[in-house]
Amino acid sequence: MKLYTVKAGFPLLAFIAAAYFATPPTVVAADNEDSPGVTSLLADAKAEAVELKTDAGDMDSFTRSNLSWASYATKAEMIKEHVNNSGKLLGKLQEAEATASPWQQIAIRRIEPLLREIAANTEATINHLNEDPSKIHFPAFIDHVKANHQLATALEALVRDFVSYGEAKRELERLGETLETTD
Repeated sequence: MKLYTVKAGFPLLAFIAAAYFATPPTVVAADNEDSPGVTSLLADAKAEAVELKTDAGDMDSFTRSNLSWASYATKAEMIKEHVNNSGKLLGKLQEAEATASPWQQIAIRRIEPLLREIAANTEATINHLNEDPSKIHFPAFIDHVKANHQLATALEALVRDFVSYGEAKRELERLGETLETTD
């Protein structure tokens, strides 16, 4: 039987450090218009968060089964990829923050700490897998997996709510123009 080693460490958290230091701490939007670029990036972040939540949920369901360590390792690698992809999107969002509307800036700032926590917990989960694969049914490992699912669920809900807010705001503005209720 082939054992799979899940690689953790620098690449998993590097995206957060790079994104954090690439953006100035205070950003002022040019105006109150929503940035189409930020809107698109938030939609991409939502799609990635949905995938992350799904895979974290799958891994959580593994804790109630007799699946092998290799199954966990494969799913952990998928989760790591979603976290890294989300981190890249966060970096792009932070680069575009100066052009974002105030609500978009708030969205960007709220995503970052939650994604940082997911990255740290994912790294801890992978390290636990690598250190002792025979303990996948022990409480410490199960707690990491459950926490990752909870964090991924919170991230998906947060991003989904901001994307929905942006869509509702655009629809309200469109209706206002149709009814000529705006200046």
